[in-house]
Amino acid sequence: MDIDVKRTLNAFSDLGLSNVHEYFGHGFAASFFSDHEAGRITDEEFLQEIKKLLSGEVPTESVIEAWNALLLRFPPERIALIKNLKTRYRIFLYSNTNAIHQEKFKEIFRNSFSAELGSLFEKAYYSHELGQRKPESGGYEQIIRENNLDPKQTLFVDDALINVEGAMKTGLKGLYLPPGMFITDILW
Repeated sequence: MDIDVKRTLNAFSDLGLSNVHEYFGHGFAASFFSDHEAGRITDEEFLQEIKKLLSGEVPTESVIEAWNALLLRFPPERIALIKNLKTRYRIFLYSNTNAIHQEKFKEIFRNSFSAELGSLFEKAYYSHELGQRKPESGGYEQIIRENNLDPKQTLFVDDALINVEGAMKTGLKGLYLPPGMFITDILW
């Protein structure tokens, strides 16, 4: 999925939180942002924490819209590649996310492709459901164990170097996609 963190930063700034970049950005999250992605706090607790940082009374729906502003679209060429790869490999998804984003990106996918996102993968893993965020080793280890994967024969691909490094510490092979590189750029 294409994301644009600046859209969420700008949306929160418009709501009165000008220093949101101190709490959240691509590849890192601090305090309650991390706790939310790891499922350690509820959506309601997360939204209340954001509201505490805002000046004035802001409707919950406005906070949710700002939080979801970073979620853009699923490029069709990447979806086609995943479908093709699925015919030759076991494909899993491991995403640092939260229930608010999950609901929205599943809706975006459904509206774009008239299908469920989970149909692309043997299994999808979301950090808030696992109770672990990448790059913590526990999430990778759970996925390896539950699916009887051989880490030496399993490739983990991510656009955050710290997550690839975390995967490699558990024995997985890792491939980092730097800015501007996409899975469609790889010769599979």
